[in-house]
Amino acid sequence: MELDYVNFRQRADRSRYIARRFSRYLSGKVLDVGCDQAVLKGLLPGIEYTGIDVGGTPDIMLNLDEVEKLPFEDDTFACTVCSDVLEHLDNLHRNFAELVRVTKNHLIVSLPNNWANARRPIERGKGAIAHYGLPPTAPADRHKWFFGFSEAVNFLKEQEKLFPVALKELIANDKPRPLFVRLFRRLRYVRRERYLNRYAHTVWAVFSKNA
Repeated sequence: MELDYVNFRQRADRSRYIARRFSRYLSGKVLDVGCDQAVLKGLLPGIEYTGIDVGGTPDIMLNLDEVEKLPFEDDTFACTVCSDVLEHLDNLHRNFAELVRVTKNHLIVSLPNNWANARRPIERGKGAIAHYGLPPTAPADRHKWFFGFSEAVNFLKEQEKLFPVALKELIANDKPRPLFVRLFRRLRYVRRERYLNRYAHTVWAVFSKNA
């Protein structure tokens, strides 16, 4: 597993990372699931782009929890991107199957390490946990699944057994830190799995669709 030191302060930062890190897969017809403001479209002018989301400025406004199937034929898109979306869906597993169905060549998926994101406010007694708290009014959106890094990785690896896909790349993201901080953390958490469980904030998978 590769490790990239990167932080996503804004949603657009994630799109810029996708365009840079996965550029070799992003050609032809590209589906951006959970596109928000469709930032990725402007970063990849040579593609045939389709964005779907429940809000923002998508090409197709769509609530993934309210449809049985995506409105596309099998193998429509050369590449499908689904970044930090699945954890927001009640029907996570059904939607993953749909992502595979409409993809012809490559599927790029990211999942957050919810434990790493929630650990600090829990430990510091801040009294609120982003995405999982109890707001006074019903939120427009929230995470429906709580899982850590190892669980996210296991989920992604297991999809090879369920669908005609092969896991081509697996990348972890950790926030950029001073070198001495990273060395101290590595010494404290020698086992790579323990380190990633605690500090990695996102895991990315690139699947290659089997012909």
